[in-house]
Amino acid sequence: MAEQRLHVETVVSAPFDQNCQVVWLEGRTDCLVIDPGFDTIQLLALLDARGLTPAAILITHGHLDHIGGNAALKQRWPQVPIVVGEHEADKLIDPAGNLSATYGLALVSPPADTLVKHGQTIEAAGMKLETREIPGHSSGHVVYVLHDPSPCHVFGGDVLFAGSVGRTDFPGGSFPQLGHGIHEHLFTLPDDTVVFAGHGPQTTIGAEKRSNPFVGAPAGWRPG
Repeated sequence: MAEQRLHVETVVSAPFDQNCQVVWLEGRTDCLVIDPGFDTIQLLALLDARGLTPAAILITHGHLDHIGGNAALKQRWPQVPIVVGEHEADKLIDPAGNLSATYGLALVSPPADTLVKHGQTIEAAGMKLETREIPGHSSGHVVYVLHDPSPCHVFGGDVLFAGSVGRTDFPGGSFPQLGHGIHEHLFTLPDDTVVFAGHGPQTTIGAEKRSNPFVGAPAGWRPG
């Protein structure tokens, strides 16, 4: 049987230029929404235009720009579960933890419905995604790895960017942790793995191994 074609569309939200990914398989009407940001008008318009219904809301980490659309999606589809890493869930309902208090806001998301652990598999919208916990930008940050259909895809939040990495100066941040996690849990994936980040353009694991100035070859990384 031929593989179903994977579709990924990105909604970029001001004021942080944050990327929300909508992911679905050809021929299906259910989808994944990853890190819904503040621009819920654009997000809902995309879902309606494509005739899609969220099967799950996957959260990489609980910072305000990555959870700003949770409430709007839950209002429209109350049954859709919010999925987040087990060590990150508290930030959804804590304005200090999700950093919204820092900006004079008091953002509170609906609470998590499903907590996932490192190595756990999530099945939704016809897809199976592996959860990998990579702290350093946020204390309980996770990424979601879709191994099939090929090539492999990573929905990585604020861990690895095209030519950069996530900030580590927030509470719970650690560059050594972040670098170790990238090397251990991302750079071990195939070079053609596509990385959809929380900000900026997509990239590949191979490109970041070769050229990323923080964690790639220019920073002294070599294959183990």
